Amino acid sequence: MSFAHRHLLGIEPLSQSDITSILDLADKYVALNRSQNKHSEALAGLTQINMFFENSTRTQASFELAGKRLGADVMNMAMAASSIKKGETLVDTALTLNAMHPDLLVVRHPHSGAVDLLAQKVNCAVLNAGDGSHEHPTQALLDALTIRRAKGRLHRLSIAICGDIAHSRVARSNIMLLGKMENRVRLIGPPTLMPSQIDEFGVEVFDDMREGLEGVDVVMMLRLQKERMDGGFIPSEREYYHRFGLTAEKLAHAKPDAIVMHPGPMNRGVEIDGDIADDVTRSVIQEQVEMGVAVRMAAMDLLARNLRESRAAASQDAAKDAYV
Repeated sequence: MSFAHRHLLGIEPLSQSDITSILDLADKYVALNRSQNKHSEALAGLTQINMFFENSTRTQASFELAGKRLGADVMNMAMAASSIKKGETLVDTALTLNAMHPDLLVVRHPHSGAVDLLAQKVNCAVLNAGDGSHEHPTQALLDALTIRRAKGRLHRLSIAICGDIAHSRVARSNIMLLGKMENRVRLIGPPTLMPSQIDEFGVEVFDDMREGLEGVDVVMMLRLQKERMDGGFIPSEREYYHRFGLTAEKLAHAKPDAIVMHPGPMNRGVEIDGDIADDVTRSVIQEQVEMGVAVRMAAMDLLARNLRESRAAASQDAAKDAYV
């Protein structure tokens, strides 16, 4: 199983084989999570610290559950009431963390690049749980696992990503991952919610929902990121739903066996019709939540293996130097 990375900061540095390694191991953890004994010793003796500078429910719960099922000591730091609020810099926070000797650090931050900066300053494996509008690698990986299990493959599929593309780190990570795995990606949304230089992404762009959904295998809806909007990006939620909300009539343009996805939390009646979200024959939204725990278990397991190997090699080198 090839995965030679020290951190998981984004999809960009990963190869096809890296992605496949994580998904293959995650498949095994899906089986473990469905068994009666959901416990493994893969992270036994290791400490996992979750640092969420942005509010999160499902991602933080998913990482916490993943760590505990793998046998790690898991600690959640309440960053909203932390030293950061008192003026401490991110680098000073990293130095403080180093003194605690953690092994795995899970970080979500409102600013793009902040997680990468932390990774340069700490002596442990870092997982990016979302940084600004930049990346959200574990969400893209769990989406990929969901698609692979539902469709039997993760290549040569036609996948539509719909909604607020401009502010979405989920969209960015998914575009990269799905592109690396040789899928045809379509982006659907109003021009105001498309990022600049969208042509460089190697995707097809549509501002008509029905045209964009024609013949697709996967429909991936996105949440309207109102907290990242500082202007009038949409006329109104009602107008947005009329043009870009997923309804049965619009979904009829996709393939009859097309699956519907949403990273959550959902705004029913804005991004997606509630009946479609609850349709067990089309919607895989609950499966995405289940795959999230398995993917995060796999990612932390692989990073922990690399961490142990690098520490063992470092201690051997130190022993040789002492002997000389």
